[in-house]
Amino acid sequence: MKLLLLAAATACLCAQPYDIVINNGRVIDPESNLDAIRHLGIRGTRITSVSRTSLRGAREIDASGHVVASGFIDLHQHGQTEENYRLKARDGCTTALELEIGVSPVNPWYAAREGKALIHFGASVGHIGSRMIVMKDTGDWLPKDNAVTKSAGEGEQAEIRELIRKGLQEGGLGIGFGFNYTPKAMQEELQQVFQIAAEWRRPGFVHMRYGSHGDPGVVASLHEVIAYAVVTGASIHVVHLGASSTIHFERAISVVEAARRRGLDISVESYPYIAGMTRMETAIFAPGFQERLGLDYPNMLWVATGERLTAETFEKYRRQGGLVATFTNTEEMIEKNMAHPLVMVASDGILENGLGHPRAAGTFARVLGRYVRERKALTLMEAIRKMSLMPAQRLEAMAPAMRNKGRIRVGADADIAVFHPEKVIDRATFEKPNLASEGIPYVLVEGTLVVNGGAVVEGVHPGKGIRAASRPEPGR
Repeated sequence: MKLLLLAAATACLCAQPYDIVINNGRVIDPESNLDAIRHLGIRGTRITSVSRTSLRGAREIDASGHVVASGFIDLHQHGQTEENYRLKARDGCTTALELEIGVSPVNPWYAAREGKALIHFGASVGHIGSRMIVMKDTGDWLPKDNAVTKSAGEGEQAEIRELIRKGLQEGGLGIGFGFNYTPKAMQEELQQVFQIAAEWRRPGFVHMRYGSHGDPGVVASLHEVIAYAVVTGASIHVVHLGASSTIHFERAISVVEAARRRGLDISVESYPYIAGMTRMETAIFAPGFQERLGLDYPNMLWVATGERLTAETFEKYRRQGGLVATFTNTEEMIEKNMAHPLVMVASDGILENGLGHPRAAGTFARVLGRYVRERKALTLMEAIRKMSLMPAQRLEAMAPAMRNKGRIRVGADADIAVFHPEKVIDRATFEKPNLASEGIPYVLVEGTLVVNGGAVVEGVHPGKGIRAASRPEPGR
């Protein structure tokens, strides 16, 4: 009897060669342009079969009526906590990276998340954070005083550069810049840091200096960034171009297109919301911000209370410090952002104890539901390309882990989002920014289910730190 049971068990194992299979889904893979019903077999952390016929596995998911895509990769996610990761996973996101502001120092930041993260994580080394350390700024995440108001002397600049080099040595995914947050970091200081980016062959992720309105404006901002890239040979990625350019998006993207035609390695991203968000105490809201940003007090929302601001409450909350939403864009421009082939999708998201911007929870489902299904601004293939393959390709030259992400093919990491194309939608609002997206019942991170039946799986932490490889050898 025991022999018969053993033989039956062995036969069962042979009939179920995969740990997880996803059958009957509409697989969309922008790398190969595949858009067809396929069946995926997963062993361990990798996709090991993309089949025309159904498969057997220890766990079988029927994806009939659903799209199966590579998990989404967010290049611009400030919220790097369990609270944020859970909402990112519900939004189909399997990798969330802090590349705009970055971190400094790098190793402790990664160590704090290893073995504890629901999804993959990573960061650039921040010029802002390094400047804050050297200048002894009292701010927390963004600079508040000395890094804003003081120029760095030669010795201080050398210390900043040394911290940045150390962060790159530890695997920082490029260098994060926030020109607007460090107005006293002038051309000489910035050019030398861009030179480091060029030497290490890591991108500069840049929040530009000027707003879209006034003089100088967004074109001058782009010209400044492009000049650093041309002079040093660095590659650059301009964050939230849509929010930086607002009604002048077409003017801004034409500059990017012209630079690319000249051979410059420049990429851009946008998020699908008419409002941005940052901290009130930063240099962005220094006197004259209304003209620079085209922003008046009633178009500012104080996140903690949900109230629109007045001149009096603006002064009060600026002294206090905290998150503020700024309504500066238009739906027409958002559609143009989302449709343009050069623009990747990235959230710029952050939530703190349930408060923040809805983009932290809903960016990717919003693109799929609102801009693909409802407004038909772009196709499913185009949207998935912007949310998975393009971000992976931007990083893969320096970060080997990204070469197997953003794709559905044999050998790729089993980072997978399964969503219903007629039901997927964001639910987060400015009043309730921590509402999870709907219509994404399954999400896998390296073969581990992190969302099952639309709910976060408790007690699993398959997320890994994404780091850059070591410094390239001279001449390579």
